[in-house]
Amino acid sequence: MRSAGRIGTLRAMAVAAVLLVPAPAAVAAEPEPAPAPARTEVTIAPVDLAGPAISTVKVTVKNAGPDRMRSLEVSFAGPVGWAVQPSVRGVDGTFAAGATAAAEFRIQVPEPRAGFTVRTFTATATYKGGDGAGTATATRSQRSGTPLADLADAYNNVGVTDESDPTPGNYDGGGNSFSAQKLADVGLTPGATVRALGAELTWPEAAAGTKGNVSSAGQAVTLNGRGGKLVFLGSGVGSGATGTATVYYKDGTTGTGSFGFPNWSFDPANAHGATLVASSDGRNRQNGYGNAGIAYRVFAHSIPLDAAKEVDFVVLPGNGNIHVFDMAIAP
Repeated sequence: MRSAGRIGTLRAMAVAAVLLVPAPAAVAAEPEPAPAPARTEVTIAPVDLAGPAISTVKVTVKNAGPDRMRSLEVSFAGPVGWAVQPSVRGVDGTFAAGATAAAEFRIQVPEPRAGFTVRTFTATATYKGGDGAGTATATRSQRSGTPLADLADAYNNVGVTDESDPTPGNYDGGGNSFSAQKLADVGLTPGATVRALGAELTWPEAAAGTKGNVSSAGQAVTLNGRGGKLVFLGSGVGSGATGTATVYYKDGTTGTGSFGFPNWSFDPANAHGATLVASSDGRNRQNGYGNAGIAYRVFAHSIPLDAAKEVDFVVLPGNGNIHVFDMAIAP
């Protein structure tokens, strides 16, 4: 039998062992992210676009920084060619944190243009103190007119002709065009479905010899739906067929994306990141079909969309070398 002393010693050793087990280390709490520093706010009031007239525009600057703002100057500019008086205005005094200051400008507004137009105005404040940044800028975009109902309303170029009558064609500015017969050989007939980059597009239903594509020039075109990308079906003229499209969403926000197409012949098929959709053999010239054995091609390209928002309309790039046959939203 174990003695009482021996048992007591063992118990004491067990208790000591328990007491010697280190406690779990405390988990350090993740530091809270530092709040973004307050920045000077510049706001441009709505501009009266009912020209021809001289409109007064108010620009407001709010000191959101911790220090007093001083030596404030505000510059203002409108679209190219719109005269502004003065172009820069100084604002006397100093402004405490949270205070606002205003500067007024007079701008010469021309007679409205027909069709849809987006006008952009820019104001820049320079200052000392405030948030310490020394400068802050704001832009304001105002729309006038109504976007076109669909892409067909924007057709302005004859890019496909019948081999029996090629004279109406002028896809490339030199009187050349796609052959309707050779496009049909690769499945591009009026109204045909074209699947590319996850989108279901439609080849224009326009008859050969009539306007059936858009030489891009900033046209605004209605397009409704939601998705992850906007796919363009088209081809380029020359090697500089690139530009930026602007997407307007139903909630009033916008997004932009750049894309491009290779030249309809000779450029690498993946130039500007495009995807080849179809190649037709030869083309129509003013004196008839020719250039057999040379591929004249159609491509697809896309720009990203905010899938959580519904598209309202799209403003095409301002580059006439980009020719668009259709566009559609893809998942």
